[in-house]
Amino acid sequence: MDERTWLAERFEENRGHLRAVAYRMLGSMNEADDAVQEAWLRLSRSDESSIENLGGWLTTVVARVCLDMLRSRNSRREEAIDTQAAEPVARGGQGSDPEQEALLADSVGLALLVVLGRLTPAERVAFVLHDTFALPFEEIAPIIGRTPMAARQLASRARRRVQGAASVPAATLTEQREAASAFLSALRAGDMEGLIAVLDPDVVVHLDEAAARPGGPREIRGARNWASGAVAFAAVARSVQPVLVNGAVGLVWAPQGRLMRVVTFGLKRGKIAEVEIIADPARLGELDLAVLNP
Repeated sequence: MDERTWLAERFEENRGHLRAVAYRMLGSMNEADDAVQEAWLRLSRSDESSIENLGGWLTTVVARVCLDMLRSRNSRREEAIDTQAAEPVARGGQGSDPEQEALLADSVGLALLVVLGRLTPAERVAFVLHDTFALPFEEIAPIIGRTPMAARQLASRARRRVQGAASVPAATLTEQREAASAFLSALRAGDMEGLIAVLDPDVVVHLDEAAARPGGPREIRGARNWASGAVAFAAVARSVQPVLVNGAVGLVWAPQGRLMRVVTFGLKRGKIAEVEIIADPARLGELDLAVLNP
């Protein structure tokens, strides 16, 4: 076995871990694969005999690459475009698989991916490496160019943002959670009568301009009127998840972790009586989103 083949095999042994690290940092399978690809390229140009812990070295390289990608994405103020890399030994000939990415997003947690996207690059890297992969802050610090204490503070700040805090009493939060769960269960089942059962008969639904269909109404009144249209979204309801929105229970539609819609609602006697559907990017960016803990 020649040296390059041996090195490629050792790299393949670490691929799954590296991809998991990169995906949680970037929220995109293609971008994660590009980060892993870059790690292979750097490894192939390095003196492997000087690397004592290959897994740790590769994790550090991937984290630094992801940090650079996140910073570049922020500086452009737009989502980076998914690209395909060309190096076959690091990619294994695999292309993008939307279904596989959807399953990966589900396993990580769509709501978590959405909230992670709200963190600064350094916060996201520190949080993912420490809270998900248990790297000590002494190893995280040089990756993000901070002291171990500063890295700890970044992870702590990120953790508070991810977990959030309710702005309503516990009893109200429970009632909101139950209503959201019943609505979501009926939506996923395509059960129009189930949707109607959780809605106030006189429910009022407000849609912003970006959420409404071109030429469609910006306001819908009546449980049956809204349910008849909402049930059409049953096929994509897997990408709808409950979250904390400004401290209260709401829903996000986030296919593969990419935020598209936020739904907030008010209750009357345990039924959903008022709904707001938000899709305008500027408005979405102003919302305080956090993971809704079990």
